[in-house]
Amino acid sequence: MATASGQGWAQLRQQARSLETQTETLFHTYSQFSSRSNIPPKPTEEEKNTETKLQELLDKRETVIAQLGRLLDSEATLTSSALKQNNLALLRDKLADHRRDLTRLRAHLQEARDKANLLGSVRDDISAYRAANPEAAEADYFLDERSRVDNSINAADSVLSQAYAVRDDFARQREIMGNINRRITHAASQVPGINTLIGRISAKKRRDGIIMGSFIAFCFVVFWMFL
Repeated sequence: MATASGQGWAQLRQQARSLETQTETLFHTYSQFSSRSNIPPKPTEEEKNTETKLQELLDKRETVIAQLGRLLDSEATLTSSALKQNNLALLRDKLADHRRDLTRLRAHLQEARDKANLLGSVRDDISAYRAANPEAAEADYFLDERSRVDNSINAADSVLSQAYAVRDDFARQREIMGNINRRITHAASQVPGINTLIGRISAKKRRDGIIMGSFIAFCFVVFWMFL
């Protein structure tokens, strides 16, 4: 009897988990209806079928969970009853979460549809008004053009402001580098013999440059003579 009960528990729990996975897959599909760029004014057949399937899955899960609860209550010495009680509680909590998710998604979808319908109604009213008042439509056109021109000017001003800011920043950095250079020169002049050492280094660089230049010129002349 305990073995049969254990098998019945395992089968029912597996069925509950399978229904839970199917529910999550349908939730992903159902959530995409509210993220469309052009939501239809009324629910489509696909949307209705998805919502119906979600509700049916939730009801099936509730039935299976109730069967698990009755099976657990029917046997006082059920093996690992504490673990199974915990599993049953998790299944119930997940079902409750999914019911709340369905309510939330349904409300969000309705809100998005109402917003789309309102915007569509406003656009239709504007189009009808412009069709009935061509002079007003022309004035609105010029106002829109002026608004676009103003936006372009504002964008250009923003770019110029950024360019001026970058130029000022470069000027500040150049001034900072000049101050650092002057401080280094001043500090070097305070150290005995540093100017002589710097002069010798500079003279050595010039001498090496002259030698290298003379060698390159000599090689070029030799190459030209034997060409």
